[in-house]
Amino acid sequence: MKLITAVIKPFKLDEVRESLSEIGVTGLTVTEVKGFGRQKGHTEMYRGAEYVVDFLPKIKIEIVVSTEDLERVIDTIIKSAKTGKIGDGKIFVTSVEQTIRIRTGETNESAV
Repeated sequence: MKLITAVIKPFKLDEVRESLSEIGVTGLTVTEVKGFGRQKGHTEMYRGAEYVVDFLPKIKIEIVVSTEDLERVIDTIIKSAKTGKIGDGKIFVTSVEQTIRIRTGETNESAV
């Protein structure tokens, strides 16, 4: 099993979620986060004063999938989250050693 962590632009969340549902992804976790990458934030004006926004709002999506579904899920996230502009985000893949469903005690593949 693999954990896919995708950091995307907030306005792309609904499109990504719908695309994942269409390919059979049944569960995911979404967190509102802030961060920066190569764009290093930006400057804004407020009441005539300029200030630097160091951390930009992003959405972090976490999904545990079987190894067989990994590439299909990654491709779906890329297609639905991509705008072609800087700050589209990143995808990280890590291994999951064990999964346990608390309610039933099911483990690993059956718990996902």
